[in-house]
Amino acid sequence: MRLTIKSEGLGWRILRNVVLVLGIIIILGPLYLVLVNSFKTMPEAGRNFFALPQSLNFNNYAELLSKGEYWGYVWNTTYITFFAILLVVLINPTVSYAIARNSHKTYYKLIYFYLLLGLFVPFQVIMLPLTKIMTGIHLLNPFGLIILYGALSLTRGVFLLVNYIQQMPAEIEEAARIDGCSTFQIYYSIILRLIAPMLVTLVIMDALWFWNDFMLPLLLLNKAKEFWTLPLFQYNFKTEYSFNYTMAFTSYLMAMLPIILVYAFGQKHIIAGLTEGAVKG
Repeated sequence: MRLTIKSEGLGWRILRNVVLVLGIIIILGPLYLVLVNSFKTMPEAGRNFFALPQSLNFNNYAELLSKGEYWGYVWNTTYITFFAILLVVLINPTVSYAIARNSHKTYYKLIYFYLLLGLFVPFQVIMLPLTKIMTGIHLLNPFGLIILYGALSLTRGVFLLVNYIQQMPAEIEEAARIDGCSTFQIYYSIILRLIAPMLVTLVIMDALWFWNDFMLPLLLLNKAKEFWTLPLFQYNFKTEYSFNYTMAFTSYLMAMLPIILVYAFGQKHIIAGLTEGAVKG
């Protein structure tokens, strides 16, 4: 019996390691191709797409970064992401706190379940009505996109924050009220500090979404080139540069770097927020 158990354990470890290696290859393989081909010329990439570059050729980066329009798209993406995240930080905790502390009231329960319905509705179902509405109110611009991001983020934000707040002891707020604190003071000085791990988690997840999103900018911003974000610039890249995929790979890598850095520095906050949420639950 012992020999059987050991052999099964060994087989499981081998299978697990094989699956992990395959997962690493699947994840890092495309990143490897993007990285190595960004340092190649078109003829060199055509000769061997998978090989390492013969030398570090930074001409693609120099050409990309020297284009003024590229920095305009970087600015558009940064501007939209920043103000959309600002909306997330202002609206999500406020709405979640109001719902969490009034969940015994029918009105707030209805709002809560109405917002949660957004988790079950595929984006493909609402994208055409959303586009029609935004067209009708003349918001096919970055401002309209920021508003949409703030509204759509409520589904996930409320789902994460309401349960998190409900697990906090109400005695803390009651003690603060006895000391003379107003509702706003309790929210700003106590609640925001206590939900900081989950709020940071939400902000990083939404920042990844806003920065990399393609579908909403395509629907709202694609008609005006000056409004393009980086994903739209990359989508239209092949037409502008006649399928120069080494330049395209260079643009992909440059677009990935800022958000990879954000995720790398914020990863511990994501793990802490989700772990604390699980413990509180």
